[in-house]
Amino acid sequence: MIKRFRFFWIAITLIVLITISLGFMEMLSAQQPSISHPLTELTEVEIRTAVSVIKRAKTLSEMAAFPLITLQEPDKNEVIKFTPGKAFQRKAFLVVYERSQNKTYEGIVDLTSKTLSSWKEIPSAQPAIINPEYELATQVVKADPQWQKAMKSRGITDFNQVKISCWAPGILSQLEVVAGDRLCRALSYYKGDRWNFYGSPIEGVLATVNLNTGKIASFVDRGKVPFSKENWNYDVKSLGKLLSPPKALKIFQPNGKSFRLNGNEISWQGWKFRYMMHPRSGLVLYQVNYNDGGNVRPVLYRASLSEMVVPYFDPEPTWSFRNAFDVGEYNFGLLANTMELGKEIPENGLLLNAVLANEQGEPYVIPGVLGIYERDRGMLWKHYEYNTKRNDVRRNRELVMTMTAAVDNYDYNVNWIFHQDGMLEVENELTGIVLAQGTAAEKQSEDNSYGRLIAKNIVGVNHQHFFNYRLDMDVDGQANSVMEMNMKALPIDEKNPVGNAIALAETPLAKETAAVRDIDMKHSREWMIVSADKKNSLGAAPGYMLMPGGNSIFFPVEGSKIRQKAEFATHHVWVTKYEPDELYASGDYPNQGQPGQGLPQYIADDESLMGEDIVLWYTMGVTHIPRSEDWPVMPVHRVGFKLVPRGFFSRNPAINLPEPIPLN
Repeated sequence: MIKRFRFFWIAITLIVLITISLGFMEMLSAQQPSISHPLTELTEVEIRTAVSVIKRAKTLSEMAAFPLITLQEPDKNEVIKFTPGKAFQRKAFLVVYERSQNKTYEGIVDLTSKTLSSWKEIPSAQPAIINPEYELATQVVKADPQWQKAMKSRGITDFNQVKISCWAPGILSQLEVVAGDRLCRALSYYKGDRWNFYGSPIEGVLATVNLNTGKIASFVDRGKVPFSKENWNYDVKSLGKLLSPPKALKIFQPNGKSFRLNGNEISWQGWKFRYMMHPRSGLVLYQVNYNDGGNVRPVLYRASLSEMVVPYFDPEPTWSFRNAFDVGEYNFGLLANTMELGKEIPENGLLLNAVLANEQGEPYVIPGVLGIYERDRGMLWKHYEYNTKRNDVRRNRELVMTMTAAVDNYDYNVNWIFHQDGMLEVENELTGIVLAQGTAAEKQSEDNSYGRLIAKNIVGVNHQHFFNYRLDMDVDGQANSVMEMNMKALPIDEKNPVGNAIALAETPLAKETAAVRDIDMKHSREWMIVSADKKNSLGAAPGYMLMPGGNSIFFPVEGSKIRQKAEFATHHVWVTKYEPDELYASGDYPNQGQPGQGLPQYIADDESLMGEDIVLWYTMGVTHIPRSEDWPVMPVHRVGFKLVPRGFFSRNPAINLPEPIPLN
């Protein structure tokens, strides 16, 4: 009897283990779709294969690092012509940095044949800062006698109470340019027993670290400045009494989600697109199409955040270098973090994993790094008829795909928002912690024009955030042109006797150099990408219009180093003829890069934009004058733009939505 009982429990245990195993395999399969399309992200196996091919073909040192490993995107025309079941090539693109030699290489690995199909050195190129270098910089700085002396002079003897923050070097001196070493600038913060060390900058101390030699390249101590000793933690324990929480607000979809997920393809309300998590750009969309009554019409081939720049506007030498290119200098995609339902995205959302690679070339999975969800945004359209009391109204549903990344003290959300009326919107959300400057001041001083006192001993330095988006437009096909639209008030004359007339002027931007443009509020300026070989039912070219949202001008003056390096930010709109390798507005290697890279180079050949496969680049900026309400953590600030159909549809595409069903 005992043996039977023991056998029974062994059998039950085996069944449970098999069930758990099958469930795990099913979950793993759901998160790692099969490679059924050319735009599927690299798998863990493919990343390992690519790295092993490189190591087998080339003799790498123990210090070799892999700052970037991603899919080598296949030929655009081959992707467009792809049909399910058709064979396709798989290739990986890798950046390899030899720190001991200070050399950067690019390799392309054919994953099918497991061979190295391309290998080249990129002269004078510095890839993005990588994780091991942050720890290296900390060790080098804390071991330096000059730094230790500076800390002791400020009453800090326990160096473990100091946090080192490593920045890309930004603006270089002429000596640093000539030397060509790989550098980082190390800032110091007093941490003590608090986790929010950003509130206690040790002002005036700046160490520049040579990451090739592991030594201090230069050191600056501009004298003691008081740093805040207050506890700027903002968790529940630190804040004490909290506000009463609002009543529960539940978001649920009892009949399931309206979007469909097939591998990395998403379908929703006429929209269909693919997505990928790129280690540099973050969330990238591909093949954005709209099903218009059975006619699948392309709108975009590829859309991504191309670059960011965040210049700070204090001329003090320990601040003037601070001009962060968060995409190219730090690999924005690798800084993405896991999200949670009910926090970054609502509880009715879906979290998606992504496969990336670390600096050693080892693959890893980031869970929940992408989110997708539906949300209600009020009315979509409405008309109330007074005579008949008829009330027609439709609710507005949106599909949002999002990611969030923490770039040191700042946090950014990137949201792609699909609308039922055929509009596609981009909304960036800025939050996190103001980059604080230490000061002896306890009250705002009029002579501090470079920032504002936001707390005792803390100044928030004036700065800007500029984002550039690369939009490979394919409106009803690849043959596109770009039009600029300006509104003009007409003078009073015999044709306009009361002076109320305005007229729209549409001007084609025929060449690349002519398509470097700026927002003009006086003329309500917008831009439209139109089909060059299609006509709508009214005889006009179908198009999608770039509708700017909030924006700013780039404030650094002509001749400034940062203006030369971040030239993409000096204009709001650029248009280029499609080239597959032109992906980044500030060039492939902005870290310690030369001026004039990226868009200025791309337009140098001044190619035609009439009836071509064209790429629209849009730059939007935020000017941040910090305020006390931004401290110790900032409320979200939103900035974005819209791509709006104009003549693309024959009528309101949301007119045929059914009436909402009232809840009982």
